[in-house]
Amino acid sequence: MTRPDTPLLALTTGEPSGIGPELALMLAAEGIAAARLVAVGDPGLLARRADLLGLDIELLDMAPGETVPPAIPGRLPVWPVALREPARPGVLEPRNADYVLETLDVAIHACRTGRAHGMVTAPLHKGVILDAGHAGFTGHTEYLRDACGAEEVVMVLATDAALHAAGPDWRGAASLRVALATTHLPLRDVAEAITAEGLTRVLRILDADLTRWFGVARPRIAVCGLNPHAGEGGHLGHEEIEIIEPTLAALRDEGLTLDGPLPADTLFTPRHLAGVDAVLAMYHDQGLPVLKYSGFGRAANITLGLPLVRTSVDHGTALDLAGTGRADLGSLRVAVALAAEMAGRGA
Repeated sequence: MTRPDTPLLALTTGEPSGIGPELALMLAAEGIAAARLVAVGDPGLLARRADLLGLDIELLDMAPGETVPPAIPGRLPVWPVALREPARPGVLEPRNADYVLETLDVAIHACRTGRAHGMVTAPLHKGVILDAGHAGFTGHTEYLRDACGAEEVVMVLATDAALHAAGPDWRGAASLRVALATTHLPLRDVAEAITAEGLTRVLRILDADLTRWFGVARPRIAVCGLNPHAGEGGHLGHEEIEIIEPTLAALRDEGLTLDGPLPADTLFTPRHLAGVDAVLAMYHDQGLPVLKYSGFGRAANITLGLPLVRTSVDHGTALDLAGTGRADLGSLRVAVALAAEMAGRGA
């Protein structure tokens, strides 16, 4: 049982046809000591999924402003949000896209008004939200940025998320944090998106929030080049010479500790990572495959630059596993433990 003064985290249950609802239920069945947890979702959906999985979970519908009780195994408080249409495991329903976005809005509002100390998000399905008519939706990270009115946010995945609280089956992935200079962009658009202004904002946020949320007194950040071999002195591209190197030099003059730009194919080796607090990759699939190889299922996604704490799992909706009870809780444990630790630092 958690203490009543532990952080309160809002857990959005994500795509209702995916594994998000059952991950929330499985975590409630197991219990968590790091935080008080309140699920944001449809109580009927959660009850049906619990019955399907044979989980004996007491669901507590909570009214706004009602005190969320300490966490005990087998009990899950819920801030109710109504499904638009019935949900079946593994079968996407575009009419539930507004439901998914409403769960996010409820959690964001709770954090911004002080009702919750942070939020953890189960996976959503970008494609079905786009199919429902939400043009331009690119994911949690950008949605949170816009909802909070943040100028810039930074997507970070970490394998070293509050390991002491990550659960009994922690298997010791290598410690690694990877931040992204660009997030969900087609590869053909990445080069144009790498600008001095954008890199400056991202690196300032990363430096400041490594101190704020992770307690790193003087962060050391290794920065990838954009091109193979970091441009090979201009023979394989000019972005390093014209944009990345001058930006890093200017930020070093501000006091940031930055290595690079370095070739991504050799940066992710023990020699180059020694003493590094985070790596900044230029695009999504430059940095995240390495991190997920290192610790998939035992890492968490973090959004820095927001006025609130937000973490998430490192995987998708796993429609093929929904309703089977075979979903892996590892990443959600890490995400919750990390959010609780961050919320404690920000208190």
